[in-house]
Amino acid sequence: MNQGKAAIKMSPLGIFDSGVGGLCVLREIKKLLPHESIHYFADSINCPYGSKTRQEVLSLSRKNIEFLLKLDCKLIVIACNTVTAVAIDSFRSEYNIPFVGMEPALKPAALQTKSKKIGILATENTINGRLFKQTLEKHATGLDVYIQPGYGLVELVENKAQNSDQAQSLLKKYLFPMMDKGVDTIVLGCTHYPFLTEMIKKVTKNRVTIIDPAAAVANQTKKMLIKFDLASNSQNHPLFNFSTTGEKKIVETFIENTMNTPYTLEQINI
Repeated sequence: MNQGKAAIKMSPLGIFDSGVGGLCVLREIKKLLPHESIHYFADSINCPYGSKTRQEVLSLSRKNIEFLLKLDCKLIVIACNTVTAVAIDSFRSEYNIPFVGMEPALKPAALQTKSKKIGILATENTINGRLFKQTLEKHATGLDVYIQPGYGLVELVENKAQNSDQAQSLLKKYLFPMMDKGVDTIVLGCTHYPFLTEMIKKVTKNRVTIIDPAAAVANQTKKMLIKFDLASNSQNHPLFNFSTTGEKKIVETFIENTMNTPYTLEQINI
């Protein structure tokens, strides 16, 4: 291995999301890949992405990617279902760097359900994306699938209101019709939604299985690092850096609930 390759292996993973939602993915990656440094970018000032136009999502995401590339990130995890659905194919052809995106977790849901009825809570752009439709065709054969856009949920999480009466009211509105139809498994199709897990359990009285794709994304990240010979060695002392376009205090709260290791956090404009 030449010195250049050794230096690349020590470079950080880049992770970005429209806000704090992708921290659920970071948590799983950190558990699975404890020697990897990570730079996480939250574009909270432009959150949510889920209802933006395709062109807006592409433009904002390119800025995020360019920012992470300037930090010499060796692989970028798009920890946002909307960006994955709208733009990951474009980015894989534009940039000479591996990307990992969010997969709709329909396969594990299909394996879990006993009633053969699945509910999907996702953003509008995710639901309308090619990847979601392909995954639905591939894994939902023989299942009844009920799809619900989670309007307003991302904003509640970004404002630390995931345990509020408003969150409870919205989740009742979205989940009760699914449960009335016999749904026993709920797929979380947005990285912000796992922060609503406790409220979902409360609303559903623990009568549904909740599927969070974050662990599968961590596994895919590991596979890609091995495939491209980019994995850090076990002697690496990882660093964790965070940047946000929004309020530092809000992101800080979520970071401290996600990890217990030292980190840096800065507010930026890009």
